[in-house]
Amino acid sequence: MTAFPEPAPGTADPATLFSRYLEFYRETVVRKVRTLPVDELRTSRLPSGWTPIELLAHLVHMERRWFVWGHLGEHVDDPWGDQSGSSSGRWHVPDELDLDTLVAQLRAVGERTTELLAEQSLEGQAAVGGRFESDPPTLAWICFHVLQEYARHAGHLDVAVELAGGEVGE
Repeated sequence: MTAFPEPAPGTADPATLFSRYLEFYRETVVRKVRTLPVDELRTSRLPSGWTPIELLAHLVHMERRWFVWGHLGEHVDDPWGDQSGSSSGRWHVPDELDLDTLVAQLRAVGERTTELLAEQSLEGQAAVGGRFESDPPTLAWICFHVLQEYARHAGHLDVAVELAGGEVGE
């Protein structure tokens, strides 16, 4: 289990803190979905209908959309892939995409984010031409947004996993 990123003496660099918190939430999500039996990964226990594996796929795409396509302005194949194949706009995961593949994708995009945060200024604005056509946000704003997405969805996942009989608590 990744330890909660408690403040450490001398750790005042915001980019380092963002990296540590994002890593914590990524690994929390991975740990939670891994407590579920395979059939529960694609079963929804909530009125909204999303499944744990769909939430995981959403997080992979969300982080890539904001940091790689958004901030860096790099081409991303199917940036809205978490919604591909769904006419309702809901999250979707093809049957052939398994948990191990999604976990590897989440960790790979996380490594890319960590590298980006080590190399770029939080004050720097996102590139125009990828996700943003005008008025791109700063990297700091993107970090706050992605961190709140992870925290919010990790909380959602806590409830879904508990309802499915998986691990309870943080």
